[in-house]
Amino acid sequence: MMMDMQKKHVLIPFLFNSLLLFAACNSSTKQRNGKDSLQHAIVTVELSAKAFEKTIDGKPVQLYTLENKNGAKAMITNYGGRLVSLLVPDKNQQLTDVVAGFSDVQGYQQSTEPYFGATIGRYGNRIAKGKFSLGGKSYQLFTNNGSNTLHGGKKGFQDVVWDAKKINEQTLELSYLSKDMEEGFPGNLKVKVVYTLEDDNALKITYDATTDKNTVVNLTNHAFFNLNGASSGNILNHLVKINANGYTPVDSTLIPKGQIEPVQGTPFDFTNPKTIGERIEADNEQLKFGKGYDHNFVLNKHAADEPVAIVTGDKTGVVMEVYTDQPGLQFYSGNFMQGKNKMKGNHTDDFRTAFALETQHFPDSPNQPSFPSTVLKPGVTYHTETIYKFSVK
Repeated sequence: MMMDMQKKHVLIPFLFNSLLLFAACNSSTKQRNGKDSLQHAIVTVELSAKAFEKTIDGKPVQLYTLENKNGAKAMITNYGGRLVSLLVPDKNQQLTDVVAGFSDVQGYQQSTEPYFGATIGRYGNRIAKGKFSLGGKSYQLFTNNGSNTLHGGKKGFQDVVWDAKKINEQTLELSYLSKDMEEGFPGNLKVKVVYTLEDDNALKITYDATTDKNTVVNLTNHAFFNLNGASSGNILNHLVKINANGYTPVDSTLIPKGQIEPVQGTPFDFTNPKTIGERIEADNEQLKFGKGYDHNFVLNKHAADEPVAIVTGDKTGVVMEVYTDQPGLQFYSGNFMQGKNKMKGNHTDDFRTAFALETQHFPDSPNQPSFPSTVLKPGVTYHTETIYKFSVK
């Protein structure tokens, strides 16, 4: 299988503005379903499995490709359990890479933004001052986000090498043992994450975990999406709908204040579709704290087959529906992207050129008794499932 992976190359289309004139002069307009397709200037970037072959912490790193019957592809590395690339059809049936990432493993290791595409744990989002109490005992975590702990601490799950097992052409299983007191968390936590690329162009992620001591767990994925294509510019014209009547307002360090407030009448009301950019610069204290959207939405009760969020790319017509059994959804509008990292397609991670929708329990739940509990006890299996389903408008 290693030899097959070394030989396998995947061509990924990227929109590249500087070649628009060249493409217009050298491309003929193709016909699809009786309609003229849009002409795109496309640079193909060759993602090689070999570029991800490296030994980190004594364990082998590789790139794995999942493909469904429609030709959609998901590429995942076991370094950080990361979604590297996700190719789905746009309205012209061209495969579009909707996930920001790097073309080799060194890019992820050296990035100033550590969470691109990563599996997040042990605790997704923030814990105030890196402290919590459990069973009468206090625990101190590493504070890596000002005075708070973010996404698991100094070396969260994004920086570990997962054991990987490709079940079939559409399924990859990742597993990791987080040892007792790793990053300050109690208990030996056995974690399993399964990526499945289904034939309806849905990427399903399931998380399972068990522990031998009482602990806290909040697992998620931090894919950075741009439904117009990973190199297509900002995401401000993406149309967003979130099935949430409430959200958890934060203090200046982005820790929830403890209450749930209604979104109605605020820039956080996405119960009807709004573009990301429509109100992002409003004179609103919460938006100023997050430098845009970086907030937990309290999801309304919903059926399992009802999406909690729907996002549409304005240029490609790609629609992403999010399904989850979690109580919260962190909407992040790429406010801390600084253009410091060279990504796939020779572009940089510029300000607000990608967004994240992280399914989760609420931030700082271990210190907020009114929030849903994130405590996991021995003998109980933590299990949650999230689906990102793609179609075209």
